Parts: sequence; C-alpha cells; structure tokens
Amino acid sequence: MALLEIRDLSVEFETAYGLFRAVDGINLDIESGELVGVVGESGSGKSVTMLALMGLLPPTAIVTADRLSFDGQDLLQITPKDRRKIIGKDIAMIFQEPMTSLNPCFTVGFQIMESLKVHQGMPRAERRSRAIELLEQVGIPAPESRLSAFPHQLSGGMSQRVMIAMAISCNPRLLIADEPTTALDVTIQAQILDLLRSLQQDRGMSMVLITHDMGVIAETAQRVAVMYAGQQVEVRGVQELFETPRHPYTSALLDALPERSVEGTRLSTIPGVVPGAGDRPEGCLFNPRCRFVQPECQHRSPALVPDQQGFVRCHFPLPTAQTPPPQTPKPETHGAEASNGVTPGGPA
Repeated sequence: MALLEIRDLSVEFETAYGLFRAVDGINLDIESGELVGVVGESGSGKSVTMLALMGLLPPTAIVTADRLSFDGQDLLQITPKDRRKIIGKDIAMIFQEPMTSLNPCFTVGFQIMESLKVHQGMPRAERRSRAIELLEQVGIPAPESRLSAFPHQLSGGMSQRVMIAMAISCNPRLLIADEPTTALDVTIQAQILDLLRSLQQDRGMSMVLITHDMGVIAETAQRVAVMYAGQQVEVRGVQELFETPRHPYTSALLDALPERSVEGTRLSTIPGVVPGAGDRPEGCLFNPRCRFVQPECQHRSPALVPDQQGFVRCHFPLPTAQTPPPQTPKPETHGAEASNGVTPGGPA
C-alpha cells in the first residue's frame, strides 16, 4: 500500500461565475521514500491540491474525493482532532513565502519549540536542545543565539531554513515543499534544494516538491505529475518525461527551458495563459494554446489514461520512438497573439 493515496480529488470555490473547479479529479500515489515533483504554470492547481490534503483551505472550499488516505487512514473520514495529530507531525509542509509564513510576533525558538510541545510533549529543556539541533541541521550559524531572533531579523534564505527546521522537527513521513525557492536568489536556491534532497535521503522521507521550474524537477524528482488548469495532464518517471513527453503541454514546457534554446533564436514560449473561471474552453482545456490541436480537441474533453510508462490526458499523444506521429501541427501563430506568450519555467 502506498503511503499517500489520492483518488479523484476535486476542489471547488464559489465565484461570480458559479462554482469554479480549481482542482479536477486528481489521482496520485506516493510511496515511502519517494520524491515526486508536481509541475505547471501558476494557476494550475498545484498548491490547492496539497492544501486540500493538509486541510488548510478556507471553509468556502468544497473538497471531495473518493479516497484521501495517509498510511491507511482516510483523512476525510477521521475526526478533526485525529487529523490534527497527523498534520504537522507525520505530514508537514514548507510554504511558498517564508517571510509571511512565520509569525512576526514570536521568536524563531518559540515557533519551533511550540511544534515540539504540541506533537511530542517534550519538556522545555529538551525542546530548546532539539530546536538548536534542528537549526544546526539546516545550516544556520550560531543556532543557539538565533533562538531569540524574530523573523524580521532574518534574511529570506534564513527564514526558509527556519521553516524547514519547523517542518522536519517531528520527523514527518511526508514533506510537502511548495515552491521553496521562489523568493530566493539563485545561490540560495541551490543551497535550499541541496538541503531538502539531503534531508529527504538521510531521513527516508517521502517528499512532494511543487514547482514551476522544470530544471528543478530534473535535478530532484523521481516521478513527475504535470498539471494544467486543475487537471493532471501527464504522470511518469522523470527520465521518461524529459526524453519522450507525451502531452503537448509537457513538451512545450521542456522546449521553454533556457538550456534547450538554440543560439541566435528566440526562446520558445506558449501563447496565452492558463484559463480561469470565466474563460474555460470547451473540450480539452489546453486546446486554445496547443500547436497540435485537432477538431476533436475543441469539442471533447480527454481522460487521463495509461500509456507505456505513465499516464497522459490527450486525444492525440505525442509519439514515442515506437509509435508513428498521429498529428499534423497547425500553422504557427504570429503577430498579436504570439506577443501574449509566456515563458513557463520562470516566475508566473
């Protein structure tokens, strides 16, 4: 049995247009010790999916699932009290903005020690000793003196390390990292990613890494779920995904990587934006931006179906070495529409 099992998870919000389905039918299994990447542009539903798992969405969110199970326990069926015993202890999350996730009114030491008190009931002296040990593990110099520091006295990189220390304080079995390097400069990004990889391997944790950066996925993940407009469009091993992407959206994301650009040509982009509540297209949600679109794509929504090494949501998946090309590209877009293109892989 997988450590985490998600079956047909959907999340809806009330809007001026009626109910908006931000997450639509997500299926995902995560094994013990596995590192899974969740990738897609902003607005794809990556964070909302994991916040639903954590139970951190507002009361206005309507969360439904056939199964939302952690270590055999259905998180939608157990009592709120029992769920709180799991969240923060066995399942922990590193949030996207460390400067706003830490409470500005309390010291770093208090916030780490509070988690230890709630979930492990340690006496104060042990909590303090453990907090110093955690700060040292995440690479914060002079950890004992940092216990009395307030969040505003720390840099972005230091704040993110404190968030990681809090997340791993109770030895979680599943760690969710929601774009943990977004607000950091390039040097600090590499340090944080190295730290997370090291902690995951040393502790044997399962990890979900949410990002919009395919380069990060290539360096860290074992398996990848690509999301678009609240749906999974492709799920497969990282090597297979980079070598033979089956969904046009995945292929477009990879083409937009700077290291894949050809000298003297413009970096590849995807025209348009992820559809919101008021502009959902009929048929495949990606069809207005897809360079391989066919008439069927504009009228019938595809299902997520298994292929040779994973899953893909496309009427006409891109060919592998064993299959002939099933599609004819439509003419390239020029002029005004092309100027609206966005480059996935950078901040969105």
